[in-house]
Parts: sequence; structure tokens; C-alpha cells
Amino acid sequence: MRVVIAMMKHETNTFSPVPTPIERFAKAQPLPYEGQEVYDAYKGTNSGVGAYIDLAEEAGAEMVFPIAANAPPSGPVHDDAYEYITSRILAAIEQGCDAILLDLHGAMVTQSSDDGEGTLLANIRRIAPDVPMAVTLDMHTNMYAAIADNATVIAGYQTYPHIDNYETAARAGRPLFAMLSGKGQPTLAWGNRPMLPHVMRQGTDNFPNKDLQEMTRRMEAEGALIATLFVGFPHADIHNAGLSAVVVTDNDPDLAERYRDELLDFAWNEREAFVYQIEPLEDSLARAKAATDGPVVVLDHYDNAASGGTMDTMTVLGGVLDAGLEDVAAFAIHDPGAVQEMIAAGIGAQVTINLGGKIDMPSIDRKGEPRQVTGVVKLISNGQFRNLGPAQTGILQDMGPTVVLDTGAVEIVVISRHQEPNDLNCFLSLGIDPLKKSYLMLKSRIHYRAGFGEVAKQVIECAGVGVCTSDYDMLDFKNVRRPIFPLDKINDPNPS
Repeated sequence: MRVVIAMMKHETNTFSPVPTPIERFAKAQPLPYEGQEVYDAYKGTNSGVGAYIDLAEEAGAEMVFPIAANAPPSGPVHDDAYEYITSRILAAIEQGCDAILLDLHGAMVTQSSDDGEGTLLANIRRIAPDVPMAVTLDMHTNMYAAIADNATVIAGYQTYPHIDNYETAARAGRPLFAMLSGKGQPTLAWGNRPMLPHVMRQGTDNFPNKDLQEMTRRMEAEGALIATLFVGFPHADIHNAGLSAVVVTDNDPDLAERYRDELLDFAWNEREAFVYQIEPLEDSLARAKAATDGPVVVLDHYDNAASGGTMDTMTVLGGVLDAGLEDVAAFAIHDPGAVQEMIAAGIGAQVTINLGGKIDMPSIDRKGEPRQVTGVVKLISNGQFRNLGPAQTGILQDMGPTVVLDTGAVEIVVISRHQEPNDLNCFLSLGIDPLKKSYLMLKSRIHYRAGFGEVAKQVIECAGVGVCTSDYDMLDFKNVRRPIFPLDKINDPNPS
């Protein structure tokens, strides 16, 4: 048995000014992993590819690894990068295989296509119309028919922050291998609702998504092979952005449709609970200053790497400095130029630099605004570490050249490659113990909960500036289907 295992992952924020060339899909080397590099990087890790490897080895299958490409969220993927990745996957399948195992995202927009994953799957079907294909997707998938119609089985994450990457690929892969041995016939049903849940209301620790994900697990225990509720990614201005559901059963289309509708109806009926209420920044910082027990997470959720932010806006960090908060560790400001300036100055040097604000954000009509900061260069690092978990356990992270700038009150991590703070090791690898800090300023939305949720004594959500804004009024939606909630006040889940 010959199986093709590949990864192509990108969550596209169409409002983001951050470019997405092929180099963004690589870690610690110029280009994405291929061949044996894929096996070496992902075997034994909490990843979708890691699960596919284990399933293939259990089946005694020959494995082919054309590419594993995963980029932090940013603007539309460059067409030449998309061609680079997909051509390798298609070439491997053209050589012949018995099964295809894909670890995808589900919200990839390219310069030429609103549905990067669906385009890939349709092209695969032109080459291999009958080869069984398992697809793993992120919870933020914006589902299109081309994905659902061409995959044999689909499984999506049931946790946000996403800590079930391995388990999700196992949920997708097991029914496929059962099918290959003649023990099942997967049947798939999918649908969506006209709603754009705010990301800050999508965490699976909170109602209503907590309840929805519990429903998917109950369905899988009661008869579905796979049940998935996708909350969607609202920062993609494309037609099908928003909430959807996919259910896979063993040759029982009626059950698949009934479970699908149960998920969609519950989500629609609770749509108001997916709307985020914004607090003025000055009120948030006042609450932070009044806190007496740390660490307190000060959350800059308008500008995080995992939603395509520039990660260089200084509004919240500036507010922290102006408010006089002490004993703070901040992660992170993306400013490669400042990093090089501080490396040149050397460890121990006192520097005054214009930090952040290097990238304009025309989609929200904001110019970058650097802030002058004075501090001591405390540490210089290559920025590489492995996640301790539970998110992406064992996976290599690459922040690029990294500096810790100590202002006396705030230790600011300044990085050269975008990196979400979802793991304690983003600080520990730089000699900062986050558990001993009074405050942790994190540019994150929900993913911080994986590494910091249990250690934070309090979380203060701060509305700063950025293309990950939770204020939909700042975003000029032109392509998403209308009417759609909450952009439009609608009561019909199936508007004409």
C-alpha cells in the first residue's frame, strides 16, 4: 500500500498587509520540508502529520511525503507559493497511490482563488478520481463545496485553542484505512449558516462553542464516524466565510444530515452569544493596574500573529508603559529592523529605538505608528524553540533573530518572524520565567490559553489597533455573502 501524506496550511486574513511568499511556509530553513525532512520533523509530535505517520506505519504502508508547508496567518498566499506547494502534492499523486492523507487548514485564500484547499482537491480528483482521501481541517475553516465534494472524509479540530491536532487527523485517517480494508463506506453531509462568529467568542472553554463541540463528541459516540462544527474565520472577506458543519457516517446519509442540521440549528439559535462586546482600552488598563495577584494576562487581541496581524502595533504596549505597570513581560513586537539595530549594539547596551509601527494597514485606514522606547539589550537569540505543549507539542518554532529589550519595568520580546504566544517556552527559551511576572502582555486572542490559561490569575482583554480587530465596523466587507449575521440583523437562516 502506498500513501501520500502532505501538509498545506495557511489561514488567510484578506485585510492583512503581511505578504505570504513561499519562504513564510518554512521554518529554520529557506523552504518547506520535503521528503525525509517531513518524517523527521513531525514523527512523534502532536500534529496531524504525526498522526498520519503513525496510522500508515500501523498499516505497513509505504509513505511518500511531497511537502509539509505551514505558514503563520497573513495576507493572500502568493500564486507562485501556492503553485510550488500544490505542484509537489499533485506530482506525488500522479506517480500512483492507494490513499491520500492531507493536513490542510481550510481558510486559505490565494491571489487568484478564494478557496485554495478546494482548488487543490479538485485538481487531485482530475488525477486520481477514485483514490480515497482523508482531509484534516482547522476549526476556522471557511467551507466550500469543492472541499466537501472531493474529500472522502473530513475531520476538523474540536478544541480552540487547538490542542487536538493529532487526534483530529486520527479521526480522519481511521475511517479511511477501515474503508481500504473493506470495513466501511464513509458518507458525508455538510452545510452552513449565514453568520460570522467573532473570534473572541469562539473559544471552546466558553458557551456556545463549548456546547457545540460537546455535541460533536456525543454524535461520534452515538453513531457518526466524524462530526465537526467549524466556527469559520471572519477576517477572510470571501463569499463563504462563516460557520459550517460536516458530518461523516458509515453509509447512513440520513443520520449525517440530521446531525449536521442539529449542529447548525443550535449555532444559529445561539448566534447572539457569538457576538463580542468591546471594552474601551483605558478601562481595560485601569482594571489591569488595579489587579493585586499575578501573573495577569494583558491581551492585545487586535494584533495577533495567529489571525494575520502585523504584530507590530504599539497601542496596547504603549498603554502598558504609560500606565506605569511594573514587572511585565511582553510577547512580542515584530520588528526585524529593530532586532538588527539592537544586535549591533550588543548585550548590555542601552538603546533608544523607534519600536514597532513599521507596517501600514490600509484595510483599516491606519498608518504604522512606531514608539520611541529606551532600554537595555538583555538577551540575543536565534529565536528557535520547541513547544512544551499542550499545543503543537514538540513542534519547532522559529521567531527568527530575537532580542529581549528591558526597559526596567517591561521586558519586551522583539522578533523577526511572526510567532503566536501559545506556549510557555516562548518566554522560557529566552530566560524569562512567565510564572514569576506580575503581568504578561500577549499579542493573542484565544491560543494563549493553551500555554497560559491555567497560570493566569486574571485576563484583561484589550482593544488596541490591528487588522485582527473585533470591531467589524472597521472592516470593509465587500465579498462575503449578504445578508449575514451580525453584519446584518437577520432572523432567517436561509435567506434568499
